[in-house]
Amino acid sequence: MFPQKLQALLQAALPVHSCRSVHRLASLQELAALPPQRKQRLLYPFSGLEAYLDRSVDRTPFQLFQPDLEGMAAAERLFRCSPSHRIEYVASAERMAHAPALKAPEVCFIGRSNVGKSSLIRSLFALVPELQVRVSKTPGHTKKMNFFRVGGAFTVVDMPGYGYRAPRDFVEMVEPYLFGRRNLVRTFLLVDGLVGLQDADLVAVQMCEEIGSPFAVVVTKVDKGGSGVLLSNLLHLQEFLKARTSRCFPQPFLTSALDYSGIHLLRCFLAHVTGSVQLRDTSPC
Repeated sequence: MFPQKLQALLQAALPVHSCRSVHRLASLQELAALPPQRKQRLLYPFSGLEAYLDRSVDRTPFQLFQPDLEGMAAAERLFRCSPSHRIEYVASAERMAHAPALKAPEVCFIGRSNVGKSSLIRSLFALVPELQVRVSKTPGHTKKMNFFRVGGAFTVVDMPGYGYRAPRDFVEMVEPYLFGRRNLVRTFLLVDGLVGLQDADLVAVQMCEEIGSPFAVVVTKVDKGGSGVLLSNLLHLQEFLKARTSRCFPQPFLTSALDYSGIHLLRCFLAHVTGSVQLRDTSPC
């Protein structure tokens, strides 16, 4: 169970009302009531896969960022609206020249069309049900850069997808942003856990490396398929990142927009890299 102090902090952060219901797994307070093993798997998804790993496999790269519950609670408060902390859609842009001039740190999300990017962003903002993050079943639906303000703390940018049915001018739209956005502090590259790294993803990794700014990999749809397929793709991904990248955070973030696996951890990492939350410890528990 949560410490009483932490429970009180979360209770104080709860909104008074909202226009539609919030998924119960989106809130740490609701997770506190779950059986310990399930709660552990949702907060730290890699823990649910360790039993399937050979003892010779190095687990360290998958456990570099493991903040405690108090750190996650501090991050969660950033993802809740209040009169003094508005979370809102800001603008859309087709070109860097059209992007809003914002001073807060930014994080952007890129990935193949239909990798689940907009669904992931919607799950990050699930505690703000009035915020509209459009999600389409049609690959390549996101045609513009969409900017979402998280109070005065940071901005989240949803980029158009690349690959299948991506906008023809994707490169002209995204590369200038990645190269020229001075307040961009981290790029998050999404990889589908069902299929693993694809050729288009390799090109995206190369682009991030050439830009030279820090990036991290988020593995989506970890609730789908079997553990064997996910582990195989995950180990291949980790080997690739170790051998072929120098600017990528070594730990892939495992997520599911359906059951909220890894969403709380990813929220905390966003708050951490933007300097919005100071964590006491991020090492494995």
